[in-house]
Amino acid sequence: MGDDAIADTGRADLQERVSRAIVKFVARVPATAESAIGHEQPITPAARARELTHSAAMKTALAAGGLALPPGPLGWLTILPELTAVWKIQAQLVSDIAGLYGASATLDREHMLYCLFRHTAAQAFRDLAVRAGERILVRRLSTGALQSIARSVGIGITQRAIGKGVTRFVPLLGAAGVGAYAYFDTRQVAKTAVELFAQAAEHESQPASAPRRGPRR
Repeated sequence: MGDDAIADTGRADLQERVSRAIVKFVARVPATAESAIGHEQPITPAARARELTHSAAMKTALAAGGLALPPGPLGWLTILPELTAVWKIQAQLVSDIAGLYGASATLDREHMLYCLFRHTAAQAFRDLAVRAGERILVRRLSTGALQSIARSVGIGITQRAIGKGVTRFVPLLGAAGVGAYAYFDTRQVAKTAVELFAQAAEHESQPASAPRRGPRR
């Protein structure tokens, strides 16, 4: 088997492992200590979300950068652990943001999948999330549909991971780049989560319109 064939086999194996990890990961929604923030409180949900996002982004940068330190071939072995470490922090961030907007009860695997990975493969989410006016509605998925989206996301993530993997042969520089990407990626996750849950909360808080009266007789 030639080097190219070996590389293709390794890439396909990593894609499959990443896809399976995504399906397994989004099935577990972490609990949150954050609760809905009302208008009478001194801090707004958006302000608290920014605080949480900065903290989570720093954590993911440190986690990803640290796991990218092993040089050369050893660095390749840390790709999946790096991804799952970052996802764990990001999933907690999504759960916390949902809590801020009073959406913890409705947070499920589809919401988690959308928030964590929409920015990585937007086309894969066309059938999962639809706009209804100013709201984004996230549909329930069959197991097959969930696996299909996970495969699409897994391909994109694997391609980026392999591209970043080249930098692992320059340990300190590579670790800095991987950490910076994790920081940016976490902010994108937070942006998606705030957009999703803030619009739903705003819709729920609006008073119902008064019933229309018929013409006077």
